Amino acid sequence: MKRSDITISVSLDENQVPDKIKWKADGTQDELAEAKAMMLAFWDKKENNTMRIDLWTKDMLIDEMKQFFHQTLLTMADTFEKATGEAEMSRDLRDFCDYFADRLQILSK
Repeated sequence: MKRSDITISVSLDENQVPDKIKWKADGTQDELAEAKAMMLAFWDKKENNTMRIDLWTKDMLIDEMKQFFHQTLLTMADTFEKATGEAEMSRDLRDFCDYFADRLQILSK
């Protein structure tokens, strides 16, 4: 069986606030790549529940966070459609993403 590892390293400041987030996946870059935010979700099959880790660094700007959420929601719509075949609901989620971007004024016209 083949195995692939993902490494995530989070540096904290004196107040336990994330200062740096770095990550690397097998088969990608040689060094850890730096990120300002991450969302990680696991499905716990025993508890039938989602476990999440959401972190962002203190230098992540609010406008960057808005874009990060928008792009994450769009990719979730794609993943949901691929995993379930629910094309109509995925379109609805993408429509919400358009509304989200419009309300936050994060996309240029």
